[in-house]
Amino acid sequence: MSKADNMLSILWLLQTGKRLTAKQLAEALEMNIRTVYRYIDALCASGVPIVADSGHNGGYSLLQPFTDAPLLFDLNEQKSLIHAAVFAQEAGYPFGEDLDRAIAKLKRYTNEEQRGAIERHSRGFDVILPPANPMLASMLQELEISVANEHTLIVDYQKNFQTEYQTRQIDPYGLVHWKATWYVVAFCHLRGDIRSFRVDRIGNMTRTDSTFQRPAMFSARQYFLSSLLSDADRQEKPISIKIIGRKQALNDLCGHWFLGRTLVERTHEEAHFQLDEQLVHTHVPHILLPFGKAIRVQEPSFLKDRLAAIAADLLHYYQST
Repeated sequence: MSKADNMLSILWLLQTGKRLTAKQLAEALEMNIRTVYRYIDALCASGVPIVADSGHNGGYSLLQPFTDAPLLFDLNEQKSLIHAAVFAQEAGYPFGEDLDRAIAKLKRYTNEEQRGAIERHSRGFDVILPPANPMLASMLQELEISVANEHTLIVDYQKNFQTEYQTRQIDPYGLVHWKATWYVVAFCHLRGDIRSFRVDRIGNMTRTDSTFQRPAMFSARQYFLSSLLSDADRQEKPISIKIIGRKQALNDLCGHWFLGRTLVERTHEEAHFQLDEQLVHTHVPHILLPFGKAIRVQEPSFLKDRLAAIAADLLHYYQST
C-alpha cells in the first residue's frame, strides 16, 4: 500500500476509540514498528490530534472531537460519483439539493489538477431521459422516509384510467424507478397482498402513527420484475412466432424487455420467439406495431390478422373524427 493508504489505515484503527500501542498497530497493518512511528509523526505534523500516553496502559488514541477521518477518492472514483449523480438527477431523484451539496463538497476537497480533470470528463458526459415531474419530489421524499422508518401510509390512488380516487392503507416496502416512472411496492391492506402503485397516480398521502415490519430479505426490485415478467414466463399453450426484417429492427425487437426473454433463435434476417397463445393475441401485436414496415410476421397467420385488424381500427378511428 502507498504511504497515504497506510496513514489512513492507522486513522481507521484509532477511530475505534481504543488506545493502541505502536506494536499493536504494526501487527495489525503488518509493517515495521519504526514505520508506524514515522506515520504517527507525519499525521501529527499534518494536524491530526493524536494523543500519546506512556506507561503500562499507554498507547495512541484520537482526541474525542476528532471523530471523522476524511474519505480519499482517486480521480476515477470522483468521476464515477459525478457521472452517477447526473443519472440520478435526470431520473428525478427526489433528494436533488442534497445530492448537489454532496457533489459540491467532493469538488471542494480536490486540488486544481483534479478539478480540471473532473471538468474535462464531465463536459463530454450527458444523460437524456424523459423529463421528470418536479411535483413528485416531495411525495417521493415522504415515501422514501416512510420506507426507511416503516410507517404505514393512507393514500388516495387513481387506478389505471379511472377518474375517481380510492383510499388505500399501505405499508411501503420500497421505491422502484422503471422506464422513467416511479413506483412504490407496498402491502395493500385492502387487497391483503403486495402491490405496486404508480407514484404519479397518488393524490393525497398521510403518514399514520402505525408501523409495520418489512418481510426479511424482501426485495422491491425482485418483486417488481417478477410481476412484470410473469406473463413472459407463462407457457401454458406455447406458440412460435417467426419475424423477418431489417437487422437493426430485429436487434431492437430481440432486446425488448418483454420479448427478449422469449427468444428461441436469432439469425441474420429472422427472429424466432415462443410465447403463450393468449399473450400472442393480447400483448405482442401492440409491441410489434411501432416497428411498422421494418419487420414482417411470417407466422402465425392469426398474428398477422390481428395486426391488420388493429391497424384498420386505428384508420377508421382517425378517419371518423
